[in-house]
Amino acid sequence: MDKTISQDDAPREVRIEPYEGPAGGWGSARSLVEILTREGVPVTGAAMLTKQNKPGGFMCTSCAWAKPAKPLTFEYCENGAKATAWEQTRRRATPDLFAQHTVTDLLGWSDYALEEAGRLTHPMRYDHASDRYRPCTWEEAYAEIGRELKGLDPKSVVFYASGRASLEASYMYALLARLYGNNNLPDSSNMCHEPTSVALPQSIGSPVGTVRLEDFEQTDLLLFFGQNVGSNSPRMLHPLQEARRRGASIIAFNPLKERGLERFTDPQSPMEMLTRSSTRISTQYHQVKAGGDLAAITGICKALIAADRDAKEAGRPAVLDHAFITEHTHGLDEFVRFCDGQDWAALERRSGLSRHALEGTAAVYARARAVIGVYGMGLTQHRRGTETVRMLANLLLLRGNIGKPGAGICPVRGHSNVQGQRTVGITEKPELAPMDKLRELYGFEPPMEKGLNTVEACEGVLDGSVRAFIGLGGNFLRAVPDTSVMEPAWRRQRLTVQIATKLNRSHLVNGEVAYLLPCLGRIEIDRQATGPQSVSMEDSTARFHGSRGVADPVSPQLRSEPAIIAGIAKATVPANPRIDWDAWVGDYAKVRRAIEATYPKVFHDLDGRMFDPGGLAKPLPARERRWETDTGKANFAVPGGLEADPDLPERGGEILDLITLRSNDQFNTTVYGYHDRFRGIDGTRDVLFMNRADIGRLGLRDGAQAAVETVSDDGVSRRLGGLRVVAYDIPEGNCAGYYPEMNVLLPLWHHDAQTKTPAAKSIAVRIAAEG
Repeated sequence: MDKTISQDDAPREVRIEPYEGPAGGWGSARSLVEILTREGVPVTGAAMLTKQNKPGGFMCTSCAWAKPAKPLTFEYCENGAKATAWEQTRRRATPDLFAQHTVTDLLGWSDYALEEAGRLTHPMRYDHASDRYRPCTWEEAYAEIGRELKGLDPKSVVFYASGRASLEASYMYALLARLYGNNNLPDSSNMCHEPTSVALPQSIGSPVGTVRLEDFEQTDLLLFFGQNVGSNSPRMLHPLQEARRRGASIIAFNPLKERGLERFTDPQSPMEMLTRSSTRISTQYHQVKAGGDLAAITGICKALIAADRDAKEAGRPAVLDHAFITEHTHGLDEFVRFCDGQDWAALERRSGLSRHALEGTAAVYARARAVIGVYGMGLTQHRRGTETVRMLANLLLLRGNIGKPGAGICPVRGHSNVQGQRTVGITEKPELAPMDKLRELYGFEPPMEKGLNTVEACEGVLDGSVRAFIGLGGNFLRAVPDTSVMEPAWRRQRLTVQIATKLNRSHLVNGEVAYLLPCLGRIEIDRQATGPQSVSMEDSTARFHGSRGVADPVSPQLRSEPAIIAGIAKATVPANPRIDWDAWVGDYAKVRRAIEATYPKVFHDLDGRMFDPGGLAKPLPARERRWETDTGKANFAVPGGLEADPDLPERGGEILDLITLRSNDQFNTTVYGYHDRFRGIDGTRDVLFMNRADIGRLGLRDGAQAAVETVSDDGVSRRLGGLRVVAYDIPEGNCAGYYPEMNVLLPLWHHDAQTKTPAAKSIAVRIAAEG
């Protein structure tokens, strides 16, 4: 293997041509066979997949979509199968790899090549003199990490969680941080759905969605905003297909036409596969401009309010649900004044949609008995992301579409347990953690000072106030904004510790003392003192599920995440007679009993019921129309404005809005390959999708090389070149490129005003030809 390039970074043939097939179908089947074969698990991997997302089996390590009580024969999707093959690959990143390659060499590898090196097998310590990772013992690692942490101010240490760790590991991790003395517990929620966690409590008193899987069987209409179901949560396509077959409408709002929201062929249907037939998913598809959802939803609300007023004057039945509004809501009058005051021309300009389209959506909505509002990061990752989520809640409240069968608000979460981590204490906000219970159970004084979220942790790295970073999974440094600014500052930390299954770029940019600790994957059998262990997690619909590993560990040197957390805790925090870390590691049921004791209103017999078909339901007061808000009712909210970026220049001319995207051959920062089938891109990720009119207006051409530069006045140059221009069906004034490569263009300060979630779906840029 060459010292500066991986075998998986060899030159590839680039093909760019439209893909005409549906989501699912033979394309999905071929992709599954390809990755199982490539990772060397064509037989064992296929056998494991039969146990994925099944009661008594293991929960998918990819997305957090709901697990049904009556699973399909194959209860996994293309990306879920890729995640399983990726984890259970036969490739190994042994100490020999690190003996052959310096860290500087490895930094020249692509994201794909680093992870394709295989599973990590031994604990490693970075040696600055040789610029190599060298193997060490677990005892050595724990001892030095503990010494370093004891010598640091607790306020200077960050405990990051990626969103894949189990409820058990997450509870232990949050407890470790608070015993150590801080609430510096940022997680991947800070980068994606934090606006949900802030907006929904303000609107309906719940930090999560109100929809259960069974609501999809009763709904008349689904409104989709900024969520690419075909790539990010493909198992949802089955209930969407069933909803369409019984006559429900689906209206999609998204800048790009995503194939999963257009057509779907069920790979589990022999008839559909043989006939190559497909189901049309969206009955209407509106290509809203980047950052235009707030204006679009406002327009729908304005049209509904006007239609209700007209109906009253004409003596027709009301359009709004006035009985629900009177009994259950607060603030309607101010919201009506806001909507009435909006100019249709301004709404059309900002949303990119016509008044006719928005009024047409309102008319369909007005006829529907039960409506679900589904959304993803296309709503949340904006400067006004929190306000946009509240506007969607406003829309649903106007006709009583929260708290009845077949209706509700449905944020689609990413990582498989990112919602569950918050439930058991991974939060930087002390008011969201049961500090009184922790004090009572464990006899210590929990820290009450607000901790650091993701953006604040990055700011602390830049100004030097953050001195250590512990990463429970993930690829933090690759996922955050301003990567070209962050990487040099990252090296100034005293300590960096990464707990991981496979190698990624975050493991190669190190502090003065750096450890890489390999952990068991969720699919592997976790053998502890009392025998094989099970873990639990929460899906997007607030149900808890158990998971049992089915494969032997790839190395005897691996430790489970709970074991690693306990090892660091024992070396770092004073012994506590009320916490037996070893007993918890020996029997995870004891951790679950601790979770139940800490959250008695949320968990009831988690240990006994987590393998119930369909999972254990988390209480959702808003689902029962109990509003745990300051007013005691659901609240209508008025946004501060409709501009996605109120402090930046008006778009137009040479300034475009850049949207970051995932390929259907990746999950978050994990790149499974270079084939974005649905967008017709094969062999490269260095592309920039543009509207043909913008290409011509800016003097470019389809297939030309271009560079993108961020528009900002902070004195920092943010530029990415070597991108191939691809003419694509995207709104004029918008362009798009792949995440995480485009993060170099995303300023750290460019975030949601209330939550500091990076605004990655609307970045002001200029584009220029190269060569």
